Amino acid sequence: MTVRRKVRDEQAAETKSHARRMPRYSLEEFARRGDAIYKEKIEPALSPKDKGKFVAIDIETGEYEIGRDSLKTTLRLYDRIPDAQPWMVRVGYAFVHRLGGHRRVVRS
Repeated sequence: MTVRRKVRDEQAAETKSHARRMPRYSLEEFARRGDAIYKEKIEPALSPKDKGKFVAIDIETGEYEIGRDSLKTTLRLYDRIPDAQPWMVRVGYAFVHRLGGHRRVVRS
Protein backbone atom coordinates (compact mmCIF):
# COMPACT_ATOMS: atom_id res chain seq x y z
CA MET A 1 0.00 0.00 0.00
CA THR A 2 1.38 3.39 -0.93
CA VAL A 3 1.67 6.20 1.57
CA ARG A 4 -0.82 8.30 -0.45
CA ARG A 5 -3.43 5.54 -0.36
CA LYS A 6 -2.91 4.96 3.35
CA VAL A 7 -3.45 8.68 4.07
CA ARG A 8 -6.56 8.71 1.88
CA ASP A 9 -7.97 5.65 3.70
CA GLU A 10 -7.28 7.26 7.10
CA GLN A 11 -9.00 10.48 5.98
CA ALA A 12 -12.03 8.53 4.77
CA ALA A 13 -12.29 6.71 8.11
CA GLU A 14 -12.03 10.01 10.00
CA THR A 15 -14.73 11.58 7.81
CA LYS A 16 -17.08 8.68 8.58
CA SER A 17 -16.47 9.06 12.32
CA HIS A 18 -17.44 12.76 12.14
CA ALA A 19 -20.51 12.22 9.98
CA ARG A 20 -23.57 14.30 10.86
CA ARG A 21 -25.66 12.51 13.42
CA MET A 22 -29.41 12.97 13.32
CA PRO A 23 -31.65 12.94 16.39
CA ARG A 24 -34.08 10.04 16.58
CA TYR A 25 -36.27 11.54 19.28
CA SER A 26 -38.23 14.72 19.92
CA LEU A 27 -36.74 17.36 22.20
CA GLU A 28 -39.30 16.43 24.85
CA GLU A 29 -38.29 12.76 24.70
CA PHE A 30 -34.58 13.68 24.87
CA ALA A 31 -35.26 15.76 27.99
CA ARG A 32 -37.45 13.12 29.63
CA ARG A 33 -34.96 10.30 29.08
CA GLY A 34 -31.83 12.33 29.78
CA ASP A 35 -33.16 13.87 32.99
CA ALA A 36 -34.43 10.50 34.22
CA ILE A 37 -31.04 8.82 33.67
CA TYR A 38 -29.25 11.74 35.32
CA LYS A 39 -31.51 11.75 38.41
CA GLU A 40 -31.60 7.96 38.88
CA LYS A 41 -28.12 6.81 37.87
CA ILE A 42 -25.63 9.68 37.73
CA GLU A 43 -26.56 12.32 40.31
CA PRO A 44 -26.33 9.94 43.30
CA ALA A 45 -22.74 9.05 42.30
CA LEU A 46 -21.53 12.68 42.04
CA SER A 47 -19.55 14.54 44.67
CA PRO A 48 -19.36 18.27 45.48
CA LYS A 49 -16.12 18.55 43.46
CA ASP A 50 -18.12 17.69 40.31
CA LYS A 51 -20.15 20.93 40.48
CA GLY A 52 -19.85 22.81 37.20
CA LYS A 53 -18.72 19.79 35.18
CA PHE A 54 -20.63 18.67 32.10
CA VAL A 55 -22.28 15.27 31.78
CA ALA A 56 -22.96 13.90 28.28
CA ILE A 57 -25.53 11.09 28.53
CA ASP A 58 -26.49 8.67 25.76
CA ILE A 59 -30.26 8.48 26.24
CA GLU A 60 -30.46 5.05 24.62
CA THR A 61 -27.81 3.18 26.61
CA GLY A 62 -27.49 5.26 29.78
CA GLU A 63 -23.72 5.48 29.26
CA TYR A 64 -22.16 8.84 30.07
CA GLU A 65 -19.00 10.93 30.20
CA ILE A 66 -18.11 13.69 32.68
CA GLY A 67 -15.72 16.56 31.98
CA ARG A 68 -14.97 20.28 32.27
CA ASP A 69 -15.46 20.99 28.53
CA SER A 70 -18.88 20.26 26.98
CA LEU A 71 -17.58 19.58 23.46
CA LYS A 72 -14.70 17.35 24.54
CA THR A 73 -17.00 15.46 26.89
CA THR A 74 -19.51 14.81 24.09
CA LEU A 75 -16.76 13.75 21.68
CA ARG A 76 -15.46 11.24 24.25
CA LEU A 77 -18.98 9.79 24.42
CA TYR A 78 -19.08 9.56 20.61
CA ASP A 79 -15.67 7.82 20.64
CA ARG A 80 -17.16 5.09 22.83
CA ILE A 81 -20.64 5.06 21.26
CA PRO A 82 -20.50 6.39 17.67
CA ASP A 83 -24.28 6.35 17.27
CA ALA A 84 -25.02 7.98 20.66
CA GLN A 85 -28.00 10.27 21.20
CA PRO A 86 -26.44 12.65 23.74
CA TRP A 87 -28.23 14.78 26.35
CA MET A 88 -26.07 17.33 28.17
CA VAL A 89 -26.40 18.31 31.84
CA ARG A 90 -24.24 20.66 33.92
CA VAL A 91 -23.77 19.45 37.47
CA GLY A 92 -25.28 21.81 40.02
CA TYR A 93 -26.94 24.11 37.49
CA ALA A 94 -30.41 24.26 35.96
CA PHE A 95 -29.00 25.01 32.50
CA VAL A 96 -25.96 23.85 30.55
CA HIS A 97 -25.07 27.33 29.24
CA ARG A 98 -26.18 30.80 30.15
CA LEU A 99 -26.87 33.56 27.65
CA GLY A 100 -26.44 37.21 28.51
CA GLY A 101 -24.31 39.08 31.00
CA HIS A 102 -24.36 39.08 34.75
CA ARG A 103 -26.99 41.21 36.40
CA ARG A 104 -25.51 44.12 38.28
CA VAL A 105 -27.16 45.44 41.38
CA VAL A 106 -27.15 49.24 41.49
CA ARG A 107 -27.41 50.65 44.97
CA SER A 108 -28.42 54.23 45.54
